[in-house]
Amino acid sequence: MSFRTGPALLLSLLLLAAAPAFAGIGIISPEAAKKLIEGPDAGKRPVVLDTRGGYKDYFRSHIPGAQHLNFDTLRGTDHAIPVQYLPDDITRQLLLRAGANKNRTHLVYATGEALPNDEILSATMVAYILEKSGIEDIRIVDGGLAGWKAAGFASSQEYFSNPPGDLPDKGNPGVALTIDDVLRLKDKPGSVLVDARPINEYQGKDDIWLRKGHIPGAISFHWAKLMEKENTHQFKPFPQVKAELEAAGITPDKEILAYCGTSREGSLLRFYLKHVAGYPNVRLYEGAWKEYVWVKNQSLPAETAAP
Repeated sequence: MSFRTGPALLLSLLLLAAAPAFAGIGIISPEAAKKLIEGPDAGKRPVVLDTRGGYKDYFRSHIPGAQHLNFDTLRGTDHAIPVQYLPDDITRQLLLRAGANKNRTHLVYATGEALPNDEILSATMVAYILEKSGIEDIRIVDGGLAGWKAAGFASSQEYFSNPPGDLPDKGNPGVALTIDDVLRLKDKPGSVLVDARPINEYQGKDDIWLRKGHIPGAISFHWAKLMEKENTHQFKPFPQVKAELEAAGITPDKEILAYCGTSREGSLLRFYLKHVAGYPNVRLYEGAWKEYVWVKNQSLPAETAAP
């Protein structure tokens, strides 16, 4: 398989953002998103999902026609481990309630601000769950609500509800990794395990986790390196980060195993590599570090050495 680089890849990414009529998963500009939302045929308008965790933020301001889907309603405690993804049957009911539809485009967004704002992670997490559920037409609004407002577009405080959803009969579970998958694959030639958390967490210099450090063999690549500093909801063009990814050993010929603390940061890394950079084989360890440190009687090894 050949991979486009340089101007050819940049052109393809620009075409992806500018041509929302074609099904696929990727990013979309606020301008192109607005055209879809205001399309003359109401039956073909996109399903717009505001994924922010703060419901009051939705009350204050949102993209017109957006239904609020708090990302954290899709997670819960399971066998003592917090914020695990819900079982597929429950997730399916929540997505149907949100209006997810196999025949519609889905526009997903949150807030865009400078670090430490990380609301973009809610958008990539919901995009991942939609993809796992079999939805094939998903766009993250590049720049989020901040990008929408910066383009001069009005926001709204009016509530909105999508029609009941219609999901595919078959999902796409192959995007996910279990802990057993990770343990089996992480040391195989051609596989790269990537920790998307901040470097201090990777090194165990934090006050968050029950156990410190990272999964042995994992390399560190913080998700924020892929986003613009002024707006963490805006993706950097792939040519700007290609060399840094390659220097870390994250290349398209590898099988990429992405993980983080709770699977949000890992979902962004996976989204970027798979749907912006075009890497063919990228999956997400859903259980993440929170699960790894607890299961098997807390016996799995951890490392704290710098990368």
